[in-house]
Amino acid sequence: MMKVGVVGLGWMGRVHLRNYTEMADVEVVGVVDVDPKAREEVTAQFGVKAFATLEELLELDIDAMSVCVPTSLHHETGLKILSKKINAIIEKPLAATAAEGQELVDKAAEMGVALMVGHVERFNPAVERVKELIGDDVISIQIERVGPYPPRIQDVGVIKDLGSHDIDLIRYLTGSEYKSVYAVSSTSLGKHEDSALITAEMENGVLANISTNWVTPYKGRTINVACESKYIQANLITQEVKEYSAFSTYDKSYSVREWPLMFREPVKEELTQFLNALRNGTPVPITGEDGLEVLKTFERIFECAK
Repeated sequence: MMKVGVVGLGWMGRVHLRNYTEMADVEVVGVVDVDPKAREEVTAQFGVKAFATLEELLELDIDAMSVCVPTSLHHETGLKILSKKINAIIEKPLAATAAEGQELVDKAAEMGVALMVGHVERFNPAVERVKELIGDDVISIQIERVGPYPPRIQDVGVIKDLGSHDIDLIRYLTGSEYKSVYAVSSTSLGKHEDSALITAEMENGVLANISTNWVTPYKGRTINVACESKYIQANLITQEVKEYSAFSTYDKSYSVREWPLMFREPVKEELTQFLNALRNGTPVPITGEDGLEVLKTFERIFECAK
């Protein structure tokens, strides 16, 4: 029986908690939140023990913890958990800064425990299909991730919140690191940036573009990949993927193939793979080092966007 805990009972924390309670061979030992109302609600809904402080939960026997607190608290919370030799999955981004992220990676290595970062889009079936379809002839990747302003997020802007998904996805899909990155951003609604355009060249020559904002009235999540031999289009919300053949100038035509996918909840797959890695003693699918590369890219982006 894998004994787990959840720190932070906001929207994502409750998603983690619900998924854990639905898994066989998993026991939720306890959860933590400073808000007494949140503690009362999850105790009533899930029948779990809820604590006001992390220290209370850390006194119990726990194998793994989900960290779903605001980004500004990832570093402090993560260090406390890792110092107790407890495996952790920390919601993206890993930390507020690359320096903080490095400390988390170093602490996990020092204590000999697993550190995974919750870049959940890697477990979206549409992303997995895109990864399968692209070959070594990729020319460019364009990602749009937009939506309305989220009042619940106050500690970071759209680049660290939404953009972190796609900074990671481009590394994942290309299998390459960032060679150069450029960005512009603007602030219109809150105290942090809420619109950003990010352009990059990867070490393997692939060009990438990310358009992200909190000023669109609907949620949009799309990936377009241009290859020499095909063009791939994916909708990450509906989990639909289309593959277009190369354009022929002779008959001015192309074919379109729709790839059927079995709809799957990415968070459930993410947590399942995290726990399976712990059970089997294998590396977690998204390492602390992966999360750290995203943080280093953030710093290059903000330096450029000044």
